Amino acid sequence: MNVLLQQLNKLAGLIDQLNEWIGRLAAWLVIALVLLVCYDVTMRYLFQAGSVALQELEWHLFALIFLFGAAYTLKHDEHVRVDVIYQAKWMTPRRQAMVNLFGCLFLLFPFCVLMIISAVPFVEQSYGWGESSPDPGGLPYRWLLKAMIPAGFVLLVLQGVALCIRSLQTIVAPGEFDRQDSR
Repeated sequence: MNVLLQQLNKLAGLIDQLNEWIGRLAAWLVIALVLLVCYDVTMRYLFQAGSVALQELEWHLFALIFLFGAAYTLKHDEHVRVDVIYQAKWMTPRRQAMVNLFGCLFLLFPFCVLMIISAVPFVEQSYGWGESSPDPGGLPYRWLLKAMIPAGFVLLVLQGVALCIRSLQTIVAPGEFDRQDSR
């Protein structure tokens, strides 16, 4: 059992590293988005020179930030939750781990699987059509952005797997596998 927990701990560590890297990429996308919006606003209001492609790129970056940032947020335990109960004095780390495990298995995973299953045909159809922006001067390859929807939810599922592993470790062998967080 201990060997299995060690192997699962390594898997959780790899998932954490992946989502840490992608989360940091998303943070750089925030900076790119801010600079792009500043440039776009300056061009539109000072020089009356707008660009449909720039506005669409802003929307696309915004979508990528949220899709890639979700798993990173879960990794760092900064997601939305009802902390009134979770942070109560009677909620020991073991009970919190049980709540996390239940939440992943019965809420997070089913929702993510539903989103992935729903998004894949959406992406396939967009790719098949060679979909691009309907607006003149808009961006091509809209299917590429749509493909990030299932990708973002796959990352979220992976981080949920890491959370389940850590929760199981806390339930089965509390204190034996302390999380090395790269915050």
